[in-house]
Amino acid sequence: MKQFYEIYRDYPKLSTLLREISWSHNLAIFSRCKTIEEREFYLNICKKESYSFRELDRQISSSLFERSMIGNAKLPPQVKEIHPNILNNFKDNYVLEFLGLPESHNESELQKGLIGQMKKFILELGKNFLFIDEKYRVQVGNSDFYIDLLFFHRGLQCLIAFELKADKFRPEHLGQLNFYLEALDRDAKKPNENPSIGVLLCKDKDTEVVEYALSRYLSPTMVSEYQTQLPDKKILQRKLQELFDK
Repeated sequence: MKQFYEIYRDYPKLSTLLREISWSHNLAIFSRCKTIEEREFYLNICKKESYSFRELDRQISSSLFERSMIGNAKLPPQVKEIHPNILNNFKDNYVLEFLGLPESHNESELQKGLIGQMKKFILELGKNFLFIDEKYRVQVGNSDFYIDLLFFHRGLQCLIAFELKADKFRPEHLGQLNFYLEALDRDAKKPNENPSIGVLLCKDKDTEVVEYALSRYLSPTMVSEYQTQLPDKKILQRKLQELFDK
């Protein structure tokens, strides 16, 4: 442990965090994370989320640090304006390797897999997410509509609607999600809660198409992609560096 203290002696905040998690957690973070920023991120999130060693190991393997930083950089301005404390709560890319889905799958298989592995999905989302329901029904006029997955976020104090797409993002997908958010805010949101957030989770997306689609969009909505295998850390590091260089 002395070796860790010597490394962090110039970083008093990290030195404090160091004492608040176990030796095995510190060892994993120290040996697998290369920068002070990355180590600080995992030390903080270990304390916040109370990760077991296995959970921490999985998050480092799935490059949670890089994915969260990229997600923060790509948050639409309207989302940050409505929810100032949103940083580190959403990702641009979600890793769903625990589903064991084949490359070719449909939305029903994706949804069924997420429901069946909800504990692992919550780990990927963050432990502030509380699952409410699948195929959550909203009634507008005389018609019924169904939101794929509905959550509540304890930190942001709002409903989170996930719409699943097992194909590439298309701008028209946003209209459907926006409709759901309006229905939630009118009929389901409590007076003390903040405006609902929508996440369109798709298998693939073109970044430029997403930017165009969201440029005049007023609802707090994000477009994220998912992958069914652990990511290549070097690719994510390059993407993160490109964002910082802009």
